[in-house]
Amino acid sequence: MCEQTTIKKIAVISSHTPSLCWFRLDMMKNFINRGYEVLAVGQAPTDEWQDKFNEHGIKYRQIYVERNGVNPFNDLKTLRSIKRLLKEEKPDKIFCYQAKSVIYTCLSAKKLGIKEVYPLIAGLGSIFRTTSFKGKIIRFIMTKEYKKALKHCKQVMFQNNDDMQEFIKRKIVKKEKCAIINGSGVDIEKFSKEPLPEKTVFLMISRLIRDKGVIEYLKACEGVKEKYPDTRCLLVGPYDTNPSALKPEDIKPYIDKKVIEYFGEQTDVRPYVREASVFVLPSYHEGTPKTVLESMSSGRAIITTDAPGCRETVIDGVNGYLTQVKNVQAIIDKMVVFIENPKLAKQMGDEGRLIVQEKYDVNKVNQSINEIMKV
Repeated sequence: MCEQTTIKKIAVISSHTPSLCWFRLDMMKNFINRGYEVLAVGQAPTDEWQDKFNEHGIKYRQIYVERNGVNPFNDLKTLRSIKRLLKEEKPDKIFCYQAKSVIYTCLSAKKLGIKEVYPLIAGLGSIFRTTSFKGKIIRFIMTKEYKKALKHCKQVMFQNNDDMQEFIKRKIVKKEKCAIINGSGVDIEKFSKEPLPEKTVFLMISRLIRDKGVIEYLKACEGVKEKYPDTRCLLVGPYDTNPSALKPEDIKPYIDKKVIEYFGEQTDVRPYVREASVFVLPSYHEGTPKTVLESMSSGRAIITTDAPGCRETVIDGVNGYLTQVKNVQAIIDKMVVFIENPKLAKQMGDEGRLIVQEKYDVNKVNQSINEIMKV
């Protein structure tokens, strides 16, 4: 009689269901191709998302999690929700990311004896850089929670060296347990190199939160259009529940004055990338910004900040420019360089495409994750 082989299961757990599609779909399909059953887990209702994941052979289940809240009773509810799900599903390996998902998944897995847990610290967020009293208290608590949670993980993945060194310095995790991966990768065939528009056009794609540098982008576009009024500046992205989220009334004056063209949230950003020559992301901090990688893959030059996660994507003066965080004038100056030197966008865009092919191809990133997780 033939011995029946049990298919192993990987759970991929997030605090934000849409991000499972935005950032982790290629990885999950890769797991399936390697013979695993995949369970995607997020905060959104199962009946709204199951069909989207079913299309790719992925099962989806909902957990309770309040992404940005600090209520300890709600966090206890999250811990119980994740523990109950893991007890029912019995995954062999777990990949988790985003703060609450990482902390409460790791703690639940330890209680249930699940040893192969691989968290990704995809970006530390504002809490680890704030100077406010409330922020410092939250950071103190999170540091303690992270330290306890990550103690029993196999390995901890980071997307940039700054974040990894911050965790090591704070003694949250030991150096020998750390690994760096090159972001979430980009599908270089899906985001293929595209011809540039005739005139210089700028684009920002982001959730509309202050920490992404949206206000700096709006002000820079306003400054550029004072001298070059025909310049197009595009903005794509959803409003958010983050504590630093912008409101429609923050954006409306720039729309009314025709400083920007705002297109809201889009499920496919490629048509907007095609319309642009230069991608701008004045973010204060990132893991590794996927929107930058997708724009580079499409042959677009980049203006971003010399900040954790952002600086990894740009060789200053080669595939784009790095500016100081919150420096609107520096962004204006670099935007003007592209307007006055129209051939530069193609030259730098070509360099960016080469960098993505070499370093950020999603197949190479997934291979790194496979090796770390022994998939």
